[in-house]
Amino acid sequence: MEIRRYLPSDLAQISQLFYDTVHRVNAIDYSKEQPDVWATGLLNLAAWNESFLAHYTLVAVASNNVIAGFGDITREGYLDRLYVHKDYQGQGIATALCNELENAIESDKFTTHASITAKPFFERRGYQVI
Repeated sequence: MEIRRYLPSDLAQISQLFYDTVHRVNAIDYSKEQPDVWATGLLNLAAWNESFLAHYTLVAVASNNVIAGFGDITREGYLDRLYVHKDYQGQGIATALCNELENAIESDKFTTHASITAKPFFERRGYQVI
């Protein structure tokens, strides 16, 4: 697994990963309707690309060149997105991405808006619900 900086050419895989993760992983913790609202399949790709370029954004790439996860963080320490491909769950990818994202930012406080699914992950890392 290679972790590297985001490239705009990653966007197509990332958008599919986001949709699949919400609809296949996060869906277990939500009503049938909620994933459809959260991930409609109609992302504003230009806005996501702009956001990824403005933030410190990393992707985890498997040996078969599949993007297995991605995450981005602001200079202020706000972890905006952290998603792992449905087929690569439970392999430490979120932990590796989060470690690198947090280590890249000079902040003594990190924040995020976590899903029900991700909340235990962040609590294990020391994040607290506010």
